[in-house]
Amino acid sequence: MKNISFFPFLVIIILLLSVNHSLYCQNQQEEKVNNLSLGVSFGFVYGQAAELVYPTDTKGELLSELLWDIKPVFYFQLQAEYVRKNPVKAAGLYTSLSFRAGLPGDSGILQDRDWMSIENDGLTHFSEHTNRTNNFFWLDATVGLLIPVKSYFYLKPFLSGSWMHLSFTGRDGYGAYARSKNTYGAYYPISDNPDYYSFDGSDVIRYKQDWLLAAAGISIGASLFKSLSFELSFQISPLTYCIAVDNHIGRKTDFNDYTAWGIFLEPKGSVSYSIGRFVYSLELAYRYIGRTKGSTYINNSLYPVLNESGAGLGLIDARLFAKFHI
Repeated sequence: MKNISFFPFLVIIILLLSVNHSLYCQNQQEEKVNNLSLGVSFGFVYGQAAELVYPTDTKGELLSELLWDIKPVFYFQLQAEYVRKNPVKAAGLYTSLSFRAGLPGDSGILQDRDWMSIENDGLTHFSEHTNRTNNFFWLDATVGLLIPVKSYFYLKPFLSGSWMHLSFTGRDGYGAYARSKNTYGAYYPISDNPDYYSFDGSDVIRYKQDWLLAAAGISIGASLFKSLSFELSFQISPLTYCIAVDNHIGRKTDFNDYTAWGIFLEPKGSVSYSIGRFVYSLELAYRYIGRTKGSTYINNSLYPVLNESGAGLGLIDARLFAKFHI
């Protein structure tokens, strides 16, 4: 859907980055009740990216589904945060900016399924390949309000913007394809003597996703024993937009997908321990983006194909984090 604009998402992210800078600058001359902190972390994500094609005249729920494993991908992260020294003393604004980069490598398998029959919803095509994650980049920006509730308890409503870039290559593997009947769109069951293919020694398909997300959320935190703290957060939004490219290498064909409006959810929890200016944290999150829907253009075509496309993502995210208060 080329007319779906991701300009609003870019504006939101730029505004968040601007607030991050302005909050720091305007407080340089004030009493230092706020902290600028810099942090590094090492972690991994574990899950799958989904590539979807929706049916028109076939009987299956989907025409095609490709599931790209991310099991696991390790990453490094840099983060800058501006927040009050003591979150339970007084209300104030806070903001953060983080960037992570994944390490390329094999990350599980790619499974490709098609339901192309006009007679029933039976599987007609299946293939499996080794999946390599080539690129994994992730940028998050957040701005919110810190509200103390008790001497040890606080709330943090916030707005966030996110950009994610993932790219994969499926190689080697095998395929099992149901035999076609004489009638168009009719197939024998895939269990009935299917045609088998081998893809040893070759790259079969490449795929990449670029996500833009904007969301609202809230965090609930507690500071205990001056050095130990806990925080739970949750964010949700329908403002998801994905640009994806599927390159079928053997066919020399690119499918360009422009999809949006899959529900975005992210629960997260963390436990932190502080020693002087240093804070050490263990964080665990789950990022989920439901099925988007939009249009597909083949190569440089001006008109979309009949079948709508979609994308999705589900990731468990775990990391160890260390930051220093300047």
